[in-house]
Amino acid sequence: MIERFRDWTLLSIIGSVALCPAAQAQDRRIVAEPVAPRTVCDRPVASGKNDTANLQDAIDHCPVGEAVYLTRGDFLSGPLEMKSGVTLWIGRGATLIAIAEPTAYDKGLGHCGRIAGKGDGCRPFISFSKTRGGGIYGAGTIDGQGGAPMAGSDQSWWQLARRAQAEGGNQNAPRLIQIDHAQNVTLYGVTLRNAPNFHVAMNQVQGATFWGLTIDAPADARNTDGIDPGGSRDVTIAHSVIRTGDDNVAMKAGNNGSTRHISITDNYFGWGHGLSIGSEVNSGVSDILVRGLTLDGTTSGLRIKSDVSRGGLVERVTYEDVCLRNNAWPIIFDTKYDSRARGDRIPLYRQIVLRHVRGNTGMLLMRGLDRSHALEITLDDVRFADSATWYIENANVTVGPSGVSPPLPHGRAEAPLPSGRERCAKAFPTR
Repeated sequence: MIERFRDWTLLSIIGSVALCPAAQAQDRRIVAEPVAPRTVCDRPVASGKNDTANLQDAIDHCPVGEAVYLTRGDFLSGPLEMKSGVTLWIGRGATLIAIAEPTAYDKGLGHCGRIAGKGDGCRPFISFSKTRGGGIYGAGTIDGQGGAPMAGSDQSWWQLARRAQAEGGNQNAPRLIQIDHAQNVTLYGVTLRNAPNFHVAMNQVQGATFWGLTIDAPADARNTDGIDPGGSRDVTIAHSVIRTGDDNVAMKAGNNGSTRHISITDNYFGWGHGLSIGSEVNSGVSDILVRGLTLDGTTSGLRIKSDVSRGGLVERVTYEDVCLRNNAWPIIFDTKYDSRARGDRIPLYRQIVLRHVRGNTGMLLMRGLDRSHALEITLDDVRFADSATWYIENANVTVGPSGVSPPLPHGRAEAPLPSGRERCAKAFPTR
């Protein structure tokens, strides 16, 4: 099935080259298909045991501009720290496997693999911290083993997350890849699967390219987001297949700064919670281009979510040539994500444009906080099945020359809506 998804992606690439000039992208860089390094500095051999020390040594001693090449076999490893300008090249037939051993990831407080008041007790599997250039390339696989029993336990990372949801508290599980205060990092071609927590998380990154990735986790694997740009700028996510147990992509802007100039082009999202902005947007999200996206069976489709505890300005977001199928909430632009939230961080969404968007049934929600902070939305050639239902509240909607179907309601919808958290709980009950 994944190969069929890749075939679809290649067809979309051909169409995008013909119809979508690169100059229209919101990422301010000139982004083209990445090219792997020409020089290999080391070719580690899988030992069948823990290869962490051997792999880290190869990375540490690799010259800038060269690659550590994993040619074939299963490489078992604990946390790895990438070096500026160095590429980890995972060849076809090679799998880099994250050991399911909480002590290997623990930050020193003994929280990793446990439920606690905070959820940041684990180091990531692969870390890009303050690096420049480099990345991860190849046709191989990185496997986070999120469903494997943790060492010394009969529970997996994912079972720990479900237990935290049921009992309260936060699971401490490692992210698969963390990119932090880095510049111009590239992930190309690799398969990322079964992350214990987020697959790729970003914090204050300037320039990142994700091209031709496959990200795959079960639909019920909690908090396994695909790619989360947070406080980051000039990011391109292109020609990728993403299926996860949480947001396929989530753009966030909490206290770590604004997120701006993001291009998400020619991608296929299978199961997951959709393409999201938020819920933390208090530092601002802007200049986002989404083009050539299929959301097939995601719970939500195009989603902007926040509330008064973490709201802010979201503006200049364009969705073009989007196909939505079998989504409970194909469009959900909501400023009341958590009805229990309290605060004075007002969510405001404006200059949001949907053009050439197609879908079937489901709820189409656009809900501003109040009339003083109404949403500003433009819809042009947006068409769903007659059974789709609009819910519009505190929103100024402009209809373009190519129209909208089904027609927009003349008055406010009467049926009460559950909060975002209530909708999520209904779609993914505690297990």
